Amino acid sequence: MLLEPPRSGDVYLRAGVLMSTHVTIQVVGHGANPQETIDRRESVERAFSWFRRVEECCTRFDAQSELMQLTAQIGVPVPVSALLYEAVQFALAVAEESAGAFDPTIGHAMEGHGFNQEYRTGHLVRTDLGGRTLSAPPVTYRDVQLDLPNRTITLARPLVLDLGAVAKGLAIDMAARELSPLENYSIDAGGDIYVAGCNPHGDRWSIGIRHPRHRDQLVDTIRVSNLAVCTSGDYERTGPRAHHILDPRTGTSADAIASVTVVAPTAMAADALATAAFVLGPAAGIQLLERHGVNGLMVSPTLERYSTRDMPSVA
Repeated sequence: MLLEPPRSGDVYLRAGVLMSTHVTIQVVGHGANPQETIDRRESVERAFSWFRRVEECCTRFDAQSELMQLTAQIGVPVPVSALLYEAVQFALAVAEESAGAFDPTIGHAMEGHGFNQEYRTGHLVRTDLGGRTLSAPPVTYRDVQLDLPNRTITLARPLVLDLGAVAKGLAIDMAARELSPLENYSIDAGGDIYVAGCNPHGDRWSIGIRHPRHRDQLVDTIRVSNLAVCTSGDYERTGPRAHHILDPRTGTSADAIASVTVVAPTAMAADALATAAFVLGPAAGIQLLERHGVNGLMVSPTLERYSTRDMPSVA
């Protein structure tokens, strides 16, 4: 997706590379006096720090991350941070709602398809399961057990969790919470976007939805505020044999859809539901989105469009 660039007005912009993507935060207004300018910059820095914290907690590309420390412990309840517990809990809820079309236990399959390169170093990551092997039948989200009162997670069998479809959304949501006193702002993390209030022109934010087959074209444009907009597309990351959106039930790339864009109150919901709908395909995918009261646009490989009833559009 493409967020309109700032062209005028009192805009503070900060950008950086985090969580393997380019993150940009814009804040409109609140720069009328020196103290407001300082407060704004400090808020943006705190917002950026959430991306670092979530990455340190939830990445499968660092053996020292909390997620990978959990992966090393099989069959025992492991106390975890509130961040990791929230990410895993949400991922499991979406897995249940989608009947396994979304499943965070696909990390080993992702590695097998070549999606195991650490973005900062280029090093290939191969998870050490301590000599254990993945046994049949294949692992699923049902092999992950939560204990809310004690905030522990138990992995019933050797597996590798992949939180890529929820962690970036969680980071965006935490950054948005940090920025909420500023009222008018946007957070763009590689096309996963949350916008609040008004753009520099005093209007709702305009977001272009990328054409899945032509990088320089849009299939639609929407105007939204106080909402997240996230897209899953088969063009985003490709490996030697597959694109990165795997159907956990088959271990192969889902191919019924080319892109799914979801508009939801939170980025974590938009990101995860976009991935789940992508795997489910147009009919079941639209049903999933409407059942959860969010809007979406799905585009097939032959460019047929499917959308929820209330998907906003100005194109």
